[in-house]
Amino acid sequence: MPKPAREPTFLPLTMAAAGSAADGSADPLARDSAQAVRHRAETANSAAADCWTALVAGCTSGRQTLVDELHHLSMATSQYAGTRWWLSHGSVHRRRVVEAEGRIDEAVRDGDGAEFAEAFVGYDQAVATVVVHVQSRMGSLTQ
Repeated sequence: MPKPAREPTFLPLTMAAAGSAADGSADPLARDSAQAVRHRAETANSAAADCWTALVAGCTSGRQTLVDELHHLSMATSQYAGTRWWLSHGSVHRRRVVEAEGRIDEAVRDGDGAEFAEAFVGYDQAVATVVVHVQSRMGSLTQ
């Protein structure tokens, strides 16, 4: 599929937050985990751009790839957050991520470009919020 001259960005907040977390962490495990989130965000963003192009063109290619990449990003985010927090205090964030991921999946299946774009805003905000929250929590533990 041809790439536009300037590929759209669907996960700017997540990529920035994960980049900041990776670059600012002194803990090697936290840094590696944040880098995994950043890598997954970049991969998901690329898949979203491909899917967006297909949606605009009326094609169905790239849809399953996007759904899979979003799931991988959500899993990397949960690993970065830590299971204990993700399943307890972070459960409200976990629900936001899961619901937003579901909205994107539904928009992709329906071929609804407007819903697709709107759902990505919610997903990006939900994942970035988790990354920032975890980063600030880790920062307060080291002070």
